[in-house]
Amino acid sequence: MIRTPKTGLVVALLIVVYVVASLWTLLSYSSLQDIGLLFSDPYYRHVAKFSFWQASLSTILSVGFAVPVAHALSRRQFKGRSLILKLFATTLVLPVLVGVFGIIAVYGNQGWIARLLNLLDITMPFSLYGLNGILLAHVFFNLPFATRLLLTTIESVPQEQRKLALHLGMGSWQCFRLIEWPRLRAHLPHVIGLVFMLCFTSFATVMALGGGPKATTIELAIYQAIKFDFDLQTGAVLALWQMVICAGLVLLIGKLSRNLDGRTSFSLQPGLQPRDSRWKKSWDSFWIMATLTLVLPPLVAVVASGLNDRLWPVVTDQRFWHALMTSLEVAALAASIALMAGIVLLNTARVLRLKVRYGQADCLELVGTIILVTPALVLSTATFLLLRGMTNVFSLSLGIVVMVNALMALPYVIKTLNQPMLRMAQQYHPLWQSLGMSGLRRFWLMEWRALRAPLLHAFSISFVLSLGDLTVIALFGSQDFNTLPLYLYQLMGSYQLQAAAVVSLVLFALSIGVFSLTDSLMNPSSREVEK
Repeated sequence: MIRTPKTGLVVALLIVVYVVASLWTLLSYSSLQDIGLLFSDPYYRHVAKFSFWQASLSTILSVGFAVPVAHALSRRQFKGRSLILKLFATTLVLPVLVGVFGIIAVYGNQGWIARLLNLLDITMPFSLYGLNGILLAHVFFNLPFATRLLLTTIESVPQEQRKLALHLGMGSWQCFRLIEWPRLRAHLPHVIGLVFMLCFTSFATVMALGGGPKATTIELAIYQAIKFDFDLQTGAVLALWQMVICAGLVLLIGKLSRNLDGRTSFSLQPGLQPRDSRWKKSWDSFWIMATLTLVLPPLVAVVASGLNDRLWPVVTDQRFWHALMTSLEVAALAASIALMAGIVLLNTARVLRLKVRYGQADCLELVGTIILVTPALVLSTATFLLLRGMTNVFSLSLGIVVMVNALMALPYVIKTLNQPMLRMAQQYHPLWQSLGMSGLRRFWLMEWRALRAPLLHAFSISFVLSLGDLTVIALFGSQDFNTLPLYLYQLMGSYQLQAAAVVSLVLFALSIGVFSLTDSLMNPSSREVEK
């Protein structure tokens, strides 16, 4: 008889209680009359329209351009291809404000392009602040993300189908239309939904590049209502509204993604490609180079701008070290909590799957991804309102920021560890039972060695996400409680751009350094187990 661990159920119950209490708090601060007044306000109607408009445009540009880029990368094997894919992965974990700073350094009013145009007596053709900047930043972050997802989809086409297409003499267009496009079409709703959610709930990007009231999203309006106006009622209604919209989007993504399969991917061998030509090479090279032109300059600008005369004064400033230590503390605690919670939830879920109780296992894993329905700022707002009448909320800032960041990272932990932990249980559970191994002893003696690579990967993702988060700290930050992203935003807001460049470089180096360290700790044997 397989015993179901109770710890996962306890963790899931705590998460549900926290989210339900937050939802109840938002409902208690709002009413149907408040919602009616909100919809009748022209400003908030504009905020809602702009939120959907910028997210839709960002998604169309990001995913639309990702299709030819992914197709080009799938057809080309060249030196530096793996480096380009690693570069694309960098944008996924890059702290948002660091990327935004790099974009400003290249495309801003005093950026590289503006200075080059000034030498030719040409004015900058567009302003970075407002919709233009938001779209540019969203494409910078999400085009590489969508490209990697779609590239995996293209490479998952079985080699047998490609051999048959080659045998039948199909050209590149026929192969794309008849073999690759059906798989892409099945996965596109999932990719479109994910990118739309990321753009719709974007906070730091809109906060840094929004052009005032004309370029404000629901998430930013929540922050402004509570932080600046202290209008708790409006903040609660907006947060509730945001939560309902996100829940609807998640359900829609789940419905559209129901038919996705879980086939393993295959690398596309050059010998299985249709006959090549100079035109095809030029077409593929154009898309790859265009994407590199978008992604690479802001990253180079972060490094180049950070090495300036303010480097030594900034790194010897007590405020910088206070923000750095706080960031590391928050990131380490949040990542550790997310990793432990994820392991406990998945340990219980995999036992339920072994007992053929798939519905209960799915529900348990769904609880771990509940932050997708309740964005971080909404949860932070609800927590602020929940604790406001009980204690001084700002005295609990560290705990709240760590807790919400851990919940933000939990879906990534579950996504990373789900399949490796399940495969371990399916292969070795009878052996564990025969040896009487369970709990920490089993984990340390048997599971740690096999799961070390995905565990380190999950921790590093959680750490970097928490390290670069601005959403939660923006609400609870103060002079005594400051992190590097908030410190960077304050420097940018006060036009101390050289000092901001140094802080951006430090954040960038920390993010890359964590992943490089993680990669070095993953020995070849652990990588093979992960595969």
